[in-house]
Amino acid sequence: MTVARKTAALLHDSRSMATRREAGDGAGRAAASQVAACVAAAVRRHGVILLAWLAFAIGLLPANGFAQGAVKSVHGDWQIRCETPPGSQNEQCALFQSVVAEDRANVGITVLVLKTADQKSRLMRVQAPLGVLLPAGLGLKVDNQDVGRAGFVRCLPRGCYAEVVMDDTLVSKLRTGQTATFFIFQTPEEGIGFPLGLKGFGDGYDKLP
Repeated sequence: MTVARKTAALLHDSRSMATRREAGDGAGRAAASQVAACVAAAVRRHGVILLAWLAFAIGLLPANGFAQGAVKSVHGDWQIRCETPPGSQNEQCALFQSVVAEDRANVGITVLVLKTADQKSRLMRVQAPLGVLLPAGLGLKVDNQDVGRAGFVRCLPRGCYAEVVMDDTLVSKLRTGQTATFFIFQTPEEGIGFPLGLKGFGDGYDKLP
């Protein structure tokens, strides 16, 4: 994840919805690049599945940052929202949380967890605002532990999207953690952290249709 020189201070103040810190550690970036390469390989393997779900995810992530679709249930900090996309006979659902920066109402991220079309895997899809530094990717820490960095797979008018196929290790960390802090970079030196509460994640994950 991020190797910002001042990231530790940001993580100790997880109640701040967005804090800027300086980044820049060559060795950390090299390790992050390896993680990003693995993520990219996963995206290539699951490319057809990701495209099948793209329209649904965009429908849940409008430009104003508030999700559409019916709220089926609330699980602590998370919601399960469902809708039936045009042309589909089946309702599709996602575990959802959105955070907006305290000092800039137009800067925020939205996190979705959803099943792939074949029902065999689950994806985490994160919408970040336009203008992010794409090569830096999206960083994640759970509490004080680095988890990894995901590459952005595409940008659309509503934002830029990073996606990962969730494995048991990531799910376990999110189940047991208190705070997941996602990091985006607008310049190599300027990072913004968005802490999301993990209360209710495990319950919502288990009940996701």
